[in-house]
Amino acid sequence: MAEHTSSSITIEAAPADVMGVIADFARYPEWTGEVKEAEVLSSDDAGRAEKVRLLLDAGAIKDDHTLAYTWTGDNEVSWTLVKSQMLRSLDGSYLLKALGGDRTEVTYQLTVDVKIPMLGMIKRKAEKVIIDRALAGLKQRVESGA
Repeated sequence: MAEHTSSSITIEAAPADVMGVIADFARYPEWTGEVKEAEVLSSDDAGRAEKVRLLLDAGAIKDDHTLAYTWTGDNEVSWTLVKSQMLRSLDGSYLLKALGGDRTEVTYQLTVDVKIPMLGMIKRKAEKVIIDRALAGLKQRVESGA
């Protein structure tokens, strides 16, 4: 099994508010840093994205790729890579845990594998950068009420 990188952050908002920001792909370029474009290609009956095309620039990893999303209840979303120019895999998830008092713990897990040879240490560093920036951006976005 591939190694993954994981990190958590506490956000001062209810899980539904956090998930609302996570599910709003069109606005990802406003807060994620690495995502330069996001386009929902298909949605499920509940209106949640099933396939999303993302243009990513994360320093060592630059790519135009499509991800398939799976929504588990109201507090978890995971994704897998459908197609990519430079990635072999990009699997991840957000798991939200209510802490009470409109506080939510968000855990982001990510596994990246590139088609070009890259040291595992560099891949883990890229994963960590993506996760840390995404969690910080998510926290700022949710808590600002934007």
